[in-house]
Amino acid sequence: MAAKATKTIKHVLSYKDQHAPSFAATQDLFNRVAAFYFEVITAHEGVLDLSSKEALTALETLTHATKENPAPVLPLAEIAENIPAMFRRAAIHAALGSARSFSSLLKKWRAKKEKAQAKGKKFTQRPPVPPRTWNKSTTLYAGQWKDRRETSILLKLWTGTCWSWIRVRMTGRELPADVEMGSPSLIGRGNHWWLHTPIEKQFSRPPKIEKQVTTNTDTHICAVDLNLNEHLAVCTIQTVEGTILATRFIGGGRRIDGFRKKQLGRIARKRRKTGIIAFGEQDNADLWRKITHADEYISHLVSARIVQFAKDHGATLLVFEHLGNLKPQKGKYSRRGNSKRAFWMKGRIFKYAKYKAYNEGILTSRVSPRNTSRECARCHGLVARYEAGQPAEGYTYGAPLVLCQACGMRGNADRNASLVIGQRLIARYQKSTQEKPPTPLATERGTKVPGVVVSQDAKSKEGPSFRPAWHGDDNEHGTGAPHRRQKLSATEVVKVVGKPSAHLTYPCRKA
Repeated sequence: MAAKATKTIKHVLSYKDQHAPSFAATQDLFNRVAAFYFEVITAHEGVLDLSSKEALTALETLTHATKENPAPVLPLAEIAENIPAMFRRAAIHAALGSARSFSSLLKKWRAKKEKAQAKGKKFTQRPPVPPRTWNKSTTLYAGQWKDRRETSILLKLWTGTCWSWIRVRMTGRELPADVEMGSPSLIGRGNHWWLHTPIEKQFSRPPKIEKQVTTNTDTHICAVDLNLNEHLAVCTIQTVEGTILATRFIGGGRRIDGFRKKQLGRIARKRRKTGIIAFGEQDNADLWRKITHADEYISHLVSARIVQFAKDHGATLLVFEHLGNLKPQKGKYSRRGNSKRAFWMKGRIFKYAKYKAYNEGILTSRVSPRNTSRECARCHGLVARYEAGQPAEGYTYGAPLVLCQACGMRGNADRNASLVIGQRLIARYQKSTQEKPPTPLATERGTKVPGVVVSQDAKSKEGPSFRPAWHGDDNEHGTGAPHRRQKLSATEVVKVVGKPSAHLTYPCRKA
């Protein structure tokens, strides 16, 4: 079966100063049109029961004037004249997404309220509200851009009075050759505008983890131990049979730790001078931005190196510890804040490594972190962890060396923990297949006894399986492809979606 992996290529745009207002005007118009269609959908709730294609047809029939439909029920022309078709459809899909999200949240809230009232309990949760303001990024369908090159593109933008084609320069990564490109979006960041282009890569779906571990002895596993010391990650490649093939230490931990602690110390000193933090405003915004950007950069760098190491050695599985209950160390503000952000960076490394690995056809899993640093990878006994030059006894948290008194194993503590992590993934699936009894023959089966004598707890080791997000239809949001649509009159559309439930007001219109 084929699998898909999606990611976004980002380009910063360079343009003349006189064209800068056109980007803001285009986004403002896009949000006004999306707000208009959201109100139309709210008034005709039957639209939400239709498929995306049918909803698009119904909404255009209700709002767009044509030869067959010269007088629509709710004309879009009151918002703006001569809106391009692809621009209008992109706004419709944006409004549909927001309306369906709001409708889903409202149904869940009503269900919770009815359940609480049925039990006689007081229900104080506030209901969801529709969007008060609209700040969606403009999606550019096929008719809104053309002549895309490596360093430039032609964009159709609203200048405030008319639509104009403007060529802008792009700086960033090149688009890969073996991918399918989606519809780009205009993203505003401060005074600069970016072009985000989603790309989709198709590849053969890798087998499930259980199948790879239990049926293929040549499966290579890349086990990763994430740390807070100098080595941010220690990776080992091992086979299902236990052969250790390679090890890699990824450093840089002390450097990012020192940088982060220095910036947090500066923030603490500046706060101490004023003694006041303004309500609703971010203090020391530049320093916080430095910390965030440094953490993001290191997270992407380490995750990319992990995935590249796994790919170079033919690993098809990537396994981490499931770290979720880490608490910062006590001490000064800079110490506590530093350790807390170091824990957050661990989560970022796992998150980024997961999607990067999937793009390469590598599946990711997590195992229990209990005693991974205290267990011997050779005999599974308890180890002594100690500093260099100290006696090999006891357990010193964060020490680099380990010694197993039972089997004499001696080595790096983080490497030993990485080996244990990989072994736990193998043991999880091999144990489940060994303990599962064979299905008895029909002649050997006993009679069924009705009823349940004793309640049984669930024994699932993987937790609940969540259904992945479904992809849209072929000609749905992001494609801009033409499709055959059924033509309906305004009267027929009103019969399908119903009459407006309330008098409509349009705050998105200009006075």
